[in-house]
Amino acid sequence: MKKSVFSLLLIVFTLLLPVSIAAGGQQSASDKGDQGVVEFDFWTTQTQSDRLATIQVLIDTYTTLYPNVKINLVPVDENDMVSNVQTASMSGSLPAMIEGSADMHVSFGAEGVVDTAATTALIEKVGKSDFYAGPLKMLESSQGGSYYGVPYHGWIQGIWYRADWFEEAGLEPPVTWENILKAAEHFYKPAENQYGILVGTKAETYAEQCFTPFAMSNNAGLFDKDGNLVFNSPEMKEAVEFYARLAEYNPPGPQTWRARDYYLQGKMAMFFYSTYIMDDLALAEVAQGSLTSENFENLKGASFDPDLVKNTRMAPIVSHKSDAGYGTVVAFSFLNQEDKRVTEAASRFVEYLFTQNAYITWLHMAPGGMNPMLKGIAENARFQNDPNGIFKNYGPEKMAEIIDGLNNIESFGIVEGNVIEAASSITAQQIIPKMIYSITQEGVSVDNAMNEAEMEMKKLLQ
Repeated sequence: MKKSVFSLLLIVFTLLLPVSIAAGGQQSASDKGDQGVVEFDFWTTQTQSDRLATIQVLIDTYTTLYPNVKINLVPVDENDMVSNVQTASMSGSLPAMIEGSADMHVSFGAEGVVDTAATTALIEKVGKSDFYAGPLKMLESSQGGSYYGVPYHGWIQGIWYRADWFEEAGLEPPVTWENILKAAEHFYKPAENQYGILVGTKAETYAEQCFTPFAMSNNAGLFDKDGNLVFNSPEMKEAVEFYARLAEYNPPGPQTWRARDYYLQGKMAMFFYSTYIMDDLALAEVAQGSLTSENFENLKGASFDPDLVKNTRMAPIVSHKSDAGYGTVVAFSFLNQEDKRVTEAASRFVEYLFTQNAYITWLHMAPGGMNPMLKGIAENARFQNDPNGIFKNYGPEKMAEIIDGLNNIESFGIVEGNVIEAASSITAQQIIPKMIYSITQEGVSVDNAMNEAEMEMKKLLQ
């Protein structure tokens, strides 16, 4: 293990040494050694040992170039980050920078512990117009014009579909409500054990992930920007009704992500999934778990289809009254420090992490799961050459199409720059998935199910 990490360090160091720290980015005298060592803590939610090893390589490479900067990497479980930051704030020992989900940064920003000036300045320096619009929108402050975090990577969910089937049937890509429903109806052939679409109907998180872009595309939310519950609206009812209709073209029974097996065995036209599915579609050894008869008795199992990835495309947005997507954004933010040199040093380090080689090295820790927040990276030849050989099966055009969905990602929990913490509690209690289950599996009317969900939400808020 030590030998492999050392080898990785040598490779990355060789790659990164000749790279300038950023376009026009000049390192300060403190970085070069004229004003003593600047030391700071970097808290990350990447806790897996292999990822920590890669991040440490990037840190070691940077501090070899700039020896008067010392960076202490501290892994923190995502579930513990909020309480740890709150404790550190009370004791005056906040880390200089943290990495974590967008809602976490917005929450910290609302509490006043984020140095929004430093965060916003770095976005401007990297190039605001170079970022996808969706991640910036999720991290924008409630006042507008400033940001609580610098978006760095994330994943996108969308509809993966058989483009060859669609072309043969003369159907448009499944982007609009109308085209999605039309395709689901067309390809639904239960007598042949073929199904039109997969949306979540089991009472678990996947159902809410599938449902969210339909609600958002109909301008429906859980709360307004002031935190008032607005769930039981005409717009939300319309989205719920449409989702229930789509679920009629699912495989039988309450379904979750596992039913992707139907797609990989050639028995489904469309399914909702994040970009984490990319290796299953492209690599035979990864796909094996979905090619058996173990998970569904009406699936006989199948051999790996090497043409499936070529015949698959992704629709990363749902379009109706507006365009909406679903995904997760992971960002950096700088927390308040008494010594401004510390914030400046942390900012320059993150600027370095956006240089091409460093950025792609980070993203390749989880191909498909860590996608770039900057435009143009998806088509980059080095990004395409991931260590698992996944992206070459998609090609730059398809990769750009997939990642372009970042422009439209939204969340129930962030409304006009305000984190609505109660939205996370509603998700944790699975109120929306339970509502979907009651409608699609138990035959409860939409009105009754929505009224019940609203009562549960109000109880939770009280």
